[in-house]
Amino acid sequence: MMNNKQVAVIGGGCAGLSAAAHLAERGYAVTVFEASSQLGGRARTVVVENKDLMQLLDNGQHILLGAYTETLALLEKIGVDENQVFLRQPLQLNMQSAAAKSVFSLKSARFLPAPLNMLWGFLCCRGLNFSERIAALKLMRYLKSTRYEIISDRPLEQFLIDHQQTVRLIELLWEPLCLAALNTPIDNASTRIFLNVVRDSFTGNKKYSDFLLPRLDLSQIISHPLSQFIQSKGGVIKLNQRIRHLQVEDNGFSLETRDEKSIFSHVIIAVSPARVDRFLASLPTLKRALEITQTYQYQPIYTIYLQYPAETQLPTVMSGLSNTIAQWAFDRGQLCGQKGLIAVIVSAEGSHQKMKHDALALKVAKELNRAFPHLPKPLWHKVIAEKRATFACTPNLARPSNKTAQPQLFLAGDYTHAEYPATIEGAIRSGIACANLIG
Repeated sequence: MMNNKQVAVIGGGCAGLSAAAHLAERGYAVTVFEASSQLGGRARTVVVENKDLMQLLDNGQHILLGAYTETLALLEKIGVDENQVFLRQPLQLNMQSAAAKSVFSLKSARFLPAPLNMLWGFLCCRGLNFSERIAALKLMRYLKSTRYEIISDRPLEQFLIDHQQTVRLIELLWEPLCLAALNTPIDNASTRIFLNVVRDSFTGNKKYSDFLLPRLDLSQIISHPLSQFIQSKGGVIKLNQRIRHLQVEDNGFSLETRDEKSIFSHVIIAVSPARVDRFLASLPTLKRALEITQTYQYQPIYTIYLQYPAETQLPTVMSGLSNTIAQWAFDRGQLCGQKGLIAVIVSAEGSHQKMKHDALALKVAKELNRAFPHLPKPLWHKVIAEKRATFACTPNLARPSNKTAQPQLFLAGDYTHAEYPATIEGAIRSGIACANLIG
């Protein structure tokens, strides 16, 4: 049944597409305006050309968690088979040193329910002495007793020190998890938001702590299926349509692009916080939301793709690295059939930002070779730098709500989902929340 409300969604990333999908399913007339030539936002595909080879790569190597319940439910709704598009692995951390030596290994016990599966993992992990294991277990027990809540937010590193976590324990366990979850240096990362992620991952269903590694680029997993679903329900997708002007008009809004001016009863602004100010500044009622987003700082994510001969493999699909610029290495040959291709992630700010891309790729290749001596020289490399990949998830960070002071106008995006850091799950939850506020 069609609804007489006309909804414009500005931004075709995960937040905007999830909002549009829910509204279109309910019969609303939805139009998605995307300024670029492709959907997906920060979860998009890039084309890499090397001599006669053209390859499609993600703009970054993404990791999802089993705790991303709304993401998985949405994908199921639109007909995406999780088993075909993700490699699901029980939580397993393997940290490799630059001296070709495993320095830390932790694996959850699949045969036990949560949280015993993680307690067993801490007891049996390698690389920590007995007192460090007990310290980790005591912290987990304390967090459970407090329901993963704290009275006042503070930097995660200080919280861990206050709870007798050693330098080595922080370096090998908590810091890698912090960078993976919050993409913010541990000395300035929000303890409260980190504990929310830990709570959702380590409690409830034991599958919540699983890693979901994409077998396809995220455009094929998320944005393309969502676009098809929206259009199958009567929604409209408009690419290369940047909104030049947004104005309040009568009981709705006028949106102007280079091609046309349209009237809508409701608007969802689903662009990144770094780009939302141009819309908020035009509406005096949104002054407070504008003030909040203007205080945000941002963190980068660098993805270094290294192509080796086709027969090259890493010991595991996903490996962590310790005391290196490189943090995580993914064997995309084992993961998605791109033989010999290794993706290396460098999260958050650091010295690598000052390096030229060729120098960074060479440095990372040398680090990989020291950790995995069987690796030959790479055939080619590609560095993708998302300099504003996420907002910095710092303590007591103000977050605007989905509902704004302007009636019938809503904000969607991972930065509006106050319980989570900048994640696909946060973006999708925010889009669904906006759709529910409309009706």
